[in-house]
Amino acid sequence: MADFTLDNGTLRVGFTTAGGSFTSLVSQGREYLWQGDPAVWSGQAPICFPICGGLRGDAAQTRSGRQIKLGRHGFARKQEWELVDRGEDTLAFELSSDARPELLEQFPFPFSLVARYTLDGPTLNVSYAVTNRGDEDMPFFIGGHPGFACPLGEGEAYSDYELRFESDEAESLCTAVPSTGLIDVENRSANPMDGRTLPLTHELFDFAETIFDVLESRTVDLVRKDGEKGLRVSFPDFPYLVVWSKPEGDFVAIEPWGGLSTCSDEGDVFEDKRGCLIANPGETVVRSFSIEIL
Repeated sequence: MADFTLDNGTLRVGFTTAGGSFTSLVSQGREYLWQGDPAVWSGQAPICFPICGGLRGDAAQTRSGRQIKLGRHGFARKQEWELVDRGEDTLAFELSSDARPELLEQFPFPFSLVARYTLDGPTLNVSYAVTNRGDEDMPFFIGGHPGFACPLGEGEAYSDYELRFESDEAESLCTAVPSTGLIDVENRSANPMDGRTLPLTHELFDFAETIFDVLESRTVDLVRKDGEKGLRVSFPDFPYLVVWSKPEGDFVAIEPWGGLSTCSDEGDVFEDKRGCLIANPGETVVRSFSIEIL
């Protein structure tokens, strides 16, 4: 494991090759990223690949009969990545089946995944470039899972904060099933939002995450209810959003996903899952999001 830092004077971001992601997001002396208390949630900003969420029984098969066996969110977040590029305001890590051939036992498709991080003023731009290094079409999913400190300031309460969505959202949302980690899309739950805002309370996460499977917004702000300061997550490339925390956790994860856990109306064919991306042999597919300090 090796650690790195990018600092443009406005934003200082820490990174690690353990999981290929970022570990700190500091602006004007304030830490915006959850610092990963292992007693609550040890994660910070894991990368979800080659699935987002979970599979029924942690397994699926492709239309051609290939077997896929993956734990929740896949394996990328648990691997040691390689630093492949570093500049004044950018760096990139790579995870590949060439370097980790044992991963083909779980996901039988040769691949390369490059996570690139670039600073632009108060914004961290994140891109995931997935390359199919095999000789047949490769189905996959990709997503981000950043968790942000909440509250952001001393003497503040979790309930002082809210998420502000760009657009009106559906009145009902799909329902997470904690016992299986899967999703019920047929028995839907009332959307807990108030207009375009989602008030944050620890009780909101007593049951499970809030999953926006029919999503209009492509930006969400984490801010104090009485102000504008906070951060904005923009995710134009991602069709789904998950908002998650733990009842005892002073954080909120704002997760742009390209897919979802296996849903109640889906079978176990990998390509038939919602949002499945296909990379042709030799093709690179890129998906990006950004985090801006307001």
